[in-house]
Amino acid sequence: MIIVIGCGNLNRQDDGVGIEVIRALRHRNLEGPDVKLLDAGTDGMSVMFAARGCTSLIVVDASKTGVTPGAIHEVPGTVLERPYVPGLNLHDFRWDAALYAGRQIFREEFPTDVTVFLIEAAELGFGIGLSHDVAASAEQVSRRIEVLIGAMLANVPA
Repeated sequence: MIIVIGCGNLNRQDDGVGIEVIRALRHRNLEGPDVKLLDAGTDGMSVMFAARGCTSLIVVDASKTGVTPGAIHEVPGTVLERPYVPGLNLHDFRWDAALYAGRQIFREEFPTDVTVFLIEAAELGFGIGLSHDVAASAEQVSRRIEVLIGAMLANVPA
């Protein structure tokens, strides 16, 4: 099973890019018996539990590092996972902490093949809809994920 999880908040403009990528993949009917698509919103726990038992995990989220808006980073999950550090708000247990915790809790049941796509945001304030550059990158990432899924499914023994 391959799972693709989009993270973010649609009420925070470009922060919703992960969810928009999931919508694009659903529009192209990529979900099926071997592929699951999940809109996790800002719920890191759902990332951790949804990934359990999957062979491959793809996470898509927005980033804000200061590079050009719309820039795409494709990163192995092992590079980004981190232990959970308790904070003062509900969003502190994010997907990166979920990757670490899931690996510690579920061990061999947690996927080792984890790819994270981060799309650099232009705007993260309150508002609906993606900026032009981020919308174009969302489409590009959804096409890249479609190719990855095709390659993964081609390598599954019959």
